[in-house]
Amino acid sequence: MFASLSLGLALLPFALGAVHEVQVGQAGQLLFQPEAIFAAAGDQVIFHFHPKNHTVTQSSFADPCGRKEGGFTSGFQPVPANQTDHLPTYTVTVNDTEPIWVYCAQAARTANTHCGKGMVFAINCGADDAPNSFTNFKNSALAVGASLAAAATDAAPSTTAAYGGLTIPAAPTPTLVTQVVTLQQSTWTTTYSSYPGSPAATPATLEGQVHKVIVGGPGKLAFDPPRVSALPRDTIVFEFHQKNHTVTESSFEDPCRPLTADGQQGFDSGFIPVADGTTEFPTWNYTVKDTAPVWAFCRQPTGSHCGAGMVFAVNSDDTSGRSFTAFQNVAKTLNGTAVGQSSPTATTTTDSGALSVRAGGASVILGFVATFLFSLL
Repeated sequence: MFASLSLGLALLPFALGAVHEVQVGQAGQLLFQPEAIFAAAGDQVIFHFHPKNHTVTQSSFADPCGRKEGGFTSGFQPVPANQTDHLPTYTVTVNDTEPIWVYCAQAARTANTHCGKGMVFAINCGADDAPNSFTNFKNSALAVGASLAAAATDAAPSTTAAYGGLTIPAAPTPTLVTQVVTLQQSTWTTTYSSYPGSPAATPATLEGQVHKVIVGGPGKLAFDPPRVSALPRDTIVFEFHQKNHTVTESSFEDPCRPLTADGQQGFDSGFIPVADGTTEFPTWNYTVKDTAPVWAFCRQPTGSHCGAGMVFAVNSDDTSGRSFTAFQNVAKTLNGTAVGQSSPTATTTTDSGALSVRAGGASVILGFVATFLFSLL
């Protein structure tokens, strides 16, 4: 797209360079759009970053997915999933007509590499039938990705589940990112672990967004939706429907038992029974702290709800071996055999959540007799 010039400007004894607009990761695609342009010396190329976390990094034709020594880079540009305007930009000024090769450095040199999936860009590349054409450049990048994927498969990084001897994919190695964040009138520096496929650790608003998840219901052993993508400060409101369920933090390796890490217990709503015919549903809230994957389950042992697939995930990477579906399959394969170590307890709240129910417009404390509890299992 060329800069608009008024008639008066057009009569000036010099000409302004053209401005080329490039979209980075638009609509969740691992693409630069357009993928290649031709530009004259003095032109500017403005890259607009869309949601997810990408870079604009200079490479070379010989090494499409490696940073060129002394080459430019935008650094990581995390963009919240709900941001549609005021997108961050990065501008490159073209100094001559020599080819410039660009890639996204997210998950570089790993099987999840964006470059290796074809997220590359070129300025002044050769014609389609030339050795240094964009097609040849992109094919080289895809070959890098295929090689890394094959190496990852051959290396078979794996671990075993907490019990049952089941082999599962190993946890990914995150990339440490330091980013200056400006949101509304606030500015701060955050350092976070960027996991492949996870959103950037940039809140959508200072207050965060609200995500509603339905727990259970008539004839349902499920969380609906079963996974969400959420940002720091977001709140997940779990609305409990019929029967007697929990939302309890676990781990990918041990889906059906409460998480204990570094001597600390994970979050747990406690059992929240809801009778048939109820129209005012209790809720329990969880506040998201970062964008690392979070795993949860219902620890109702009667009928092994977890073993039946009643699990939930926040920010799972559904393009990897540790997707929500894979997590659910681990729970089903293990069949929740260890969940019997947990038994129903009174409804509780923890530091990481809050329980409430509305009745007649007022908040009340839930109280149930034992016979009612057992009727809900």
